[in-house]
Amino acid sequence: MKDLLCDGFQETVNDLLVRHRSILDVASKLQESDARINRAVAKAVTTCGCIAVEAKKQRVPTDASFRDLKAFMDTHLNGKLCEHCRETLETEIGNHLFYLAAMCNLLDLNLYDVLIKEQDRLSALGPYHFS
Repeated sequence: MKDLLCDGFQETVNDLLVRHRSILDVASKLQESDARINRAVAKAVTTCGCIAVEAKKQRVPTDASFRDLKAFMDTHLNGKLCEHCRETLETEIGNHLFYLAAMCNLLDLNLYDVLIKEQDRLSALGPYHFS
């Protein structure tokens, strides 16, 4: 059974997307929404200061197993998003999902099916998926 939330979202996007129906419009809006997410993260760091980035070389013991790697990998983030920055990021990620669903609609792809296939690939390939 297909996920009603995902399918419903994709159908709603299809109903609402009127102005930017060209694949070129959707592709550029998807890229723009990605940039807006990155900008919102940057503003949370540089303008608000609710989170900070403290990046340094990842230190992993040479004898660490692959299963242990996650324990040694740092996100380089300190702090927690304030309510304003959280709302901004949720909005920007929501916009990104809108244009991702729009891209799926134009290409006759089902977003839920794409999610399921990716979940299956992740499950099958496990840690070797991103190698």
